[in-house]
Amino acid sequence: MKRLILVSVVLLLLLSALAGCARKKEQATPLPAGALPADAMAIAQERGLTPDDIAAALKTYMPSGKWDEYYLFSSGGHSGNLIVIGVPSMRILKNIAVFTPEAWQGYGYGDKATEEILDAGNVGDVKIRMGDSHHPALSETNGDYDGQWVFINDKANARVAVIDLRDFRTKQIVKDPNIISNHGSTFVTPNTEYVIQGTQYATPLGWDYAPLSEYKEKYRGVITLWKFDREKGRIVPEESFSIEVPPYWQDLCDAGKLASDGWAFCNSFNTELFTGGNMQGNPQFESGVSQRDMDYLHIFNWRKAAEVVAAGKYEVINGMRVIRLPTAAAEGILFFAPEPKSPHGVDVTPDGQYVVVSGKLDPHVTVYSMAKIEKAIADRNWTLDDYGVPVLNYDAVMHVQVELGLGPLHTQFDGQGYAYTSLFLDSAIARWKLGGDDPAAWTLVEKTPVHYNVGHIAAAEGDTVNPDGKYLVALNKWAVDRFLPVGPLLPQNLQLLDISGSPVKLIYDMPMGIGEPHYAQMIKADKLKPLNVYPQVGWDAIEWKPSPYATKKGEERIERNGNHVTIYSTSIRSHITPDRVELKKGDHVTWHITNVETAHDAVHGFQLGGQNISLSIEPGATVTFEFVASQDGTYAYYCTEFCSALHLEMMGYMLVEP
Repeated sequence: MKRLILVSVVLLLLLSALAGCARKKEQATPLPAGALPADAMAIAQERGLTPDDIAAALKTYMPSGKWDEYYLFSSGGHSGNLIVIGVPSMRILKNIAVFTPEAWQGYGYGDKATEEILDAGNVGDVKIRMGDSHHPALSETNGDYDGQWVFINDKANARVAVIDLRDFRTKQIVKDPNIISNHGSTFVTPNTEYVIQGTQYATPLGWDYAPLSEYKEKYRGVITLWKFDREKGRIVPEESFSIEVPPYWQDLCDAGKLASDGWAFCNSFNTELFTGGNMQGNPQFESGVSQRDMDYLHIFNWRKAAEVVAAGKYEVINGMRVIRLPTAAAEGILFFAPEPKSPHGVDVTPDGQYVVVSGKLDPHVTVYSMAKIEKAIADRNWTLDDYGVPVLNYDAVMHVQVELGLGPLHTQFDGQGYAYTSLFLDSAIARWKLGGDDPAAWTLVEKTPVHYNVGHIAAAEGDTVNPDGKYLVALNKWAVDRFLPVGPLLPQNLQLLDISGSPVKLIYDMPMGIGEPHYAQMIKADKLKPLNVYPQVGWDAIEWKPSPYATKKGEERIERNGNHVTIYSTSIRSHITPDRVELKKGDHVTWHITNVETAHDAVHGFQLGGQNISLSIEPGATVTFEFVASQDGTYAYYCTEFCSALHLEMMGYMLVEP
């Protein structure tokens, strides 16, 4: 009875508070005092809900027609895509196709433009249609998210994709010609001048063959700075460049900001240069690469590197301009600082004054001072590693260590003077105080359990110069017992935490059964300005201009030139024109379809049986696909989006004559 009374009081207080709040989209009607639904208490009692449960539900429930405060852009891991989630509701809003074909969006299933995007990421002669998307990075202006673009990398194949947030579509994929895998990618400089990409595992440049016995001499990594042209909305490979680095395994990166603007940081492991061989009597990789007490934080001056490239001090390797390792060291571009072994996260504080490094095998986070780093460089307070790179004196650059717990990985910030670090082994989020100049003021405040084995975390704008400090999402690797059983392959568990007060509150569990979400970024929803309909009928969504193949109503036609057939079609509720196409076996067909609708959400799909063709044609868009009619027969094509009461009648026949 006491619990029931407490639940009732909490419901009354929370509902009364919510009733008085005006929503941005529409004014709520205040509830009269005590106007609880008659069965609310009974529901709470029947389900065994606590006051905390009810408070969490009220914080995350999004009534029909109401919009979330934030977008969360989460990598889709082995699905190769990018997942868009609303916060605080934690509802999936879109699954953006990036590195892998996706039939519903017509991505890589016939659409000529998307096929060309995917083919740009092929590895040599191998057509790549899988991916391991890892680190989304929202474009920035002056160190703040601007809501215009989002980038993401493919760890497996060293690719980077560009996604336009006007229509949430992938517009470009580029492949680094000198490496086969990346991890410290993608991270943008404060004005999105460059998208940073770091190697994961060392190989000879161009991943050419070299025996592992020549690892030290012939294996290398690179840190690539992909030049981004905002006006074109594209990475420009010919204006991009790489910095050669030793064959340590580069891990995560972060760009400096404000006090550290112009610098960037990547941590590393395997400074042992271990090459495996567990079948030859050598240790396993996990112990072989963890023998030394220290690895190296890579500190590089990307502005200086751009100047060196402009001065012509580079080599062209497989079409990419590369600052070779001796040049990077001699020109003051690349420095190392010792860091606790097997580090994973490296994160720059909002003011840019400090760099936080987490060591997986160290219960501390290690904080480096940018002022001390610059002083050590000016004082030449260093030794040289085996490759001639200056290694800064650890005691001269390390500011403080803060003990947080077991398995620290990644850190985010709230703009209120607190940092948050994921603790993989503790399955917890540590909240700790940024202490400024006083090392004694850097202290652990609290730890919040999560479920289970948390990897990355994403706070609201938590890696910008102006964090929001309201929500944080824990991207947990294991779900174990949190959801209904679905067989041995379980979903990941994304948990939403309220960090606006103390203590931190866990308020939502979200099963994510799409790949392995690795990293995410959270942006205020009002920073994005996505469109609902393309600017005009007959729009090329990839080139962002009117399509030369746009077809108006009444201009539909079929043109034949020998065995080349070109079809100009339109889609509108509830018919496709033409609805009869007659071909001869062996014809090469180019088919253009324009959705002449201009109504919000009036999407038409198109699938052609037996030809592996699946398209999504949004309002105003023109889409092109090609195929060879290699098999005679009778084929149906139809609209895949249920667009009207006569949707099933929206079809046609393609006849291929023997």
